[in-house]
Amino acid sequence: MTTAFDPIDLSGAQLANRIAMAPMTRSRAFGPGLTPTESVATYYAQRASAGLIVSEGIQPSAVGQGYPDTPGLHSAEQVAAWRKVTDAVHEKGGVIFAQIMHSGRIGHPVLLPEGLHPVGPSAVAARGQVYTHDGPKDFPTPKALTSDEVRATIGDFATAARNAVDAGFDGVEIHGANGYLVHQFLASGVNQRTDEWGGSAENRIRFAVEVVKAVAAEIGAHRTGLRISPANPYNDMAGSEPDAEETYTRLVAALEPLGLGYLHLMEALPELRETTLALRKQFSGTFVLNPATEGFTGPEALTLVEDGVADVLAFGALFLANPDLPARLRAGGPYNTPDPATFFGGGDSGFTDYPALTAA
Repeated sequence: MTTAFDPIDLSGAQLANRIAMAPMTRSRAFGPGLTPTESVATYYAQRASAGLIVSEGIQPSAVGQGYPDTPGLHSAEQVAAWRKVTDAVHEKGGVIFAQIMHSGRIGHPVLLPEGLHPVGPSAVAARGQVYTHDGPKDFPTPKALTSDEVRATIGDFATAARNAVDAGFDGVEIHGANGYLVHQFLASGVNQRTDEWGGSAENRIRFAVEVVKAVAAEIGAHRTGLRISPANPYNDMAGSEPDAEETYTRLVAALEPLGLGYLHLMEALPELRETTLALRKQFSGTFVLNPATEGFTGPEALTLVEDGVADVLAFGALFLANPDLPARLRAGGPYNTPDPATFFGGGDSGFTDYPALTAA
């Protein structure tokens, strides 16, 4: 029987176990030009016993930023800073992929360089607010991307992927989930375009497919992953995917021949397990699952690997609070409790000071 503690070959990358650290925004890019600091390098290196680390979301362009103090991969300064992070992880024997995340309509102009405005597939605003250093701000109506701008944005993803590899990342995960730009194109309630990028499910998956192809062409399909979250209501996406089953079946069918490193499914709701199982069966490559749970994903989820539901299991908040999570899972605990008050922004408290078992 395969367990979460068994190694796995991820398209040539040898993972020591099947326990992944899920991507988690921490809003601590306090270095010059939105660069990671020494503390960020420490944070990821502390968690290098994960079979796979997926970084926090990293914007591929200045306009792709959706939250304060999130890092980029679109400048030489940022590439050099990330190299210190990847070197620290590799020195501990870890494997780390960069998650490339364009927030699309989620964000606000005060977070962006002067003259820039959040963009999306259509001029459809998200209900809700984003935190900024000037206080909470309503999400604005995004600027609808022109067809040329759509193509340019695809190019931004590819360039950021090349920058990620130059920075020492072992690969790239494209963020196609949680209501951000790639997900916005997939959803008919947000994507109201009538050109080749909208309308039918076949057209709405085109942006995601073209981004994946561009990244794979730049760095190799074996170093490319995609994260999806069918019917995820987060970021005002509730009800925006009435044809989610058809959309994601078409999407995975289009991805299947590419030979991707993995498909990462963030399961938004427990009742979507049948969709998860169907897509898992459809995708022949490595299947990473961040399962829907009542609270934080915990040790009870390990059986999903044993039962064949997933090849790799992604843990979020529990990994944030337990830098040596694989060892704790094997030992049956104990577990540090995550402190939500320190999740986003702040200093090293709640970031690099969670103790390992040997120090607890």
